[in-house]
Amino acid sequence: MKYVVPVTDGLRGRWRVLPRRMRCALVLYAAGFLEGACAHALDLARGGPHVYAAFGPPPLQVFFVALVVLDPLAAVLTLRARPSGIRLACAVMTLDVLANWYVNRSWVAADPSRLLRPVGLLPISLFGLFVVATAPALLRAVRGAATADLPVARPESIRKDAARQSGPDGNGAHR
Repeated sequence: MKYVVPVTDGLRGRWRVLPRRMRCALVLYAAGFLEGACAHALDLARGGPHVYAAFGPPPLQVFFVALVVLDPLAAVLTLRARPSGIRLACAVMTLDVLANWYVNRSWVAADPSRLLRPVGLLPISLFGLFVVATAPALLRAVRGAATADLPVARPESIRKDAARQSGPDGNGAHR
């Protein structure tokens, strides 16, 4: 008779098996995405659904509004140490960086020194680079951690009196 014993306790167990630097990276992912979600939510609260109307074509406007949902979703999935969270984070940041560079290309061309400001395109680009650069290692680590909370089949324990019970009818006799 085989029985199943859970190896860890779910989310806590997945975090426990991750190396410290991977846990730090996941927390940084979540902090960056939550900051982005707050920034987009504040924009929407101040200017309504058309707050990004001057930012370019409608698909970009829709994307910037959708970040109110996508950013927290990426944060939650990464905090749950899920591979889908890392993949979503990469996709969102790649699109976000490309969209921001597209929207801001005119002022970057006119005055590149504005890139050095600590708010705006520079932190978005640096965070996007961080997410894309750390994603492969995080995916490997998180895939290993995701299997840590799966139940594992354990063989029956061997009893001390196994020699006496080795026969087909448990009396130690073989036919």
